[in-house]
Amino acid sequence: MSIDQNINAAFEPFANKFAEVIFYSVALPGGHDVKLVLIWLVAAALFFTFYLGFINLRFFKHAVDLVRGKADGQSGDGQISRFQALATSLSGTIGLGNIAGVAVAISVGGPGAAFWMAFMGFFGMSTKFAEVALGVKYRQHLNPEDPASLSGGPMYYIKAAFDKFNLPFVGSVLGGSFALFTALGAIGAASLFQTNQVFQQALNITGGPEASFLAGKGWVVGLLMLFLVGLVIIGGIRSIAAVTSKVVPFMGLLYIVAGMTVIAMHAADIPAAFVTIFEAALTMKAGFGALLGGFLMGVQRASFSNEAGFGSAAIAHAEVKTNEPVSQGFVGMLGPFIDTIVICMVTALLIVVTGVYVEGNGIEGVELTSRAFAAGLPWFPYVLFVVVFLFAYSTLISWSYYGVKAFTYLFGENKINEVIYKVIFCFFIVIGASAQLDSVILFTDASVFSMAIPNIIGLYLLAPELRRDVKAYIQKIRA
Repeated sequence: MSIDQNINAAFEPFANKFAEVIFYSVALPGGHDVKLVLIWLVAAALFFTFYLGFINLRFFKHAVDLVRGKADGQSGDGQISRFQALATSLSGTIGLGNIAGVAVAISVGGPGAAFWMAFMGFFGMSTKFAEVALGVKYRQHLNPEDPASLSGGPMYYIKAAFDKFNLPFVGSVLGGSFALFTALGAIGAASLFQTNQVFQQALNITGGPEASFLAGKGWVVGLLMLFLVGLVIIGGIRSIAAVTSKVVPFMGLLYIVAGMTVIAMHAADIPAAFVTIFEAALTMKAGFGALLGGFLMGVQRASFSNEAGFGSAAIAHAEVKTNEPVSQGFVGMLGPFIDTIVICMVTALLIVVTGVYVEGNGIEGVELTSRAFAAGLPWFPYVLFVVVFLFAYSTLISWSYYGVKAFTYLFGENKINEVIYKVIFCFFIVIGASAQLDSVILFTDASVFSMAIPNIIGLYLLAPELRRDVKAYIQKIRA
């Protein structure tokens, strides 16, 4: 066997056991299974939406004004602007889930899954608000070599939450667990998976596994990605934020314009497509099983896409220039709206309006989206490749920062530890493009979802404090 096959075989038993625990499912009527971690995420989204009085709806305009710099000036500690923080966190969530994940949801759960994705995106805004606000509130100056830098995220507010209940050991264990899951998950979710998918798309548009000049040369794509990522992450958060603030708007706009162009070509079918989505989501026309299946797939894919509840966004937002943690929470809650309600819905409408899902054969991902683009113009799949590349690239650079902050939380804030993790991260970029380490990716995917367990515990413990902070902030801006 090859080296990657040996690694895969050795890692498989451990990865399967870990994934079985994290992705443990319970059976529901109609033969559907639901992952408990998904219920955990949905419950948090609903809780914080109601507990904070639909803050995601009432203060949406205020959030937009903050990003535009109209609501307040930016002062205080921090190294990046509100917009740069939002772009960095979005670069970690806007990815293949917006393209392939939506396609999987519709191919498995039917058109109604699109409605439930938007539903979960709306409620997920409240979870994102909570974790970003607390991430900024409990951030710390820890690196003596770089006094201007800040470190924040769930590992800090989890520990602070348990300290308030005189349980410092529990807080240290759960905070450390979150950091460990983040450091491991960044390698799988970014280094391994993203570069692997870029290579696969490059292979597909250049003739496929049999005819492409790239066949067997995944390491070439890996080295190219390593070079491009390395140029950015060496400079730290300032460099990452500078790049993502330019790449994210461009790639998002490119995808939306391309998708809306194809949708416009099928303008006559748009009303029928919306009727199909709403009927499948809200009626039992196709039976209770179909209704439940659409709901479960929509909620699952939305949670996977926007990462609300995972706590990752709080790490990026902790570097923003502000003395008002709640204000940055409002900015952070725009992430699920842009990621899930806007970009994912473009993909969903594209697939439904072109009708390509009807011809689907089982579970399909990016292939289904590619067919929908081809229904507009034959060369549109090449535009999709550019988008896939940009989505993967932006995910790589933002998750590298998450991984660095988690690694240095565990082993100490200094330049040596930062460099060690960056080298490990970049090494796996090359490995990810040239190897099929399915078991390693399964393990690291489970690590990403494991982040939600300690993170949401910390959010619940600090919820009363957060609500008091929100009330004080509202009184201040209305005074």
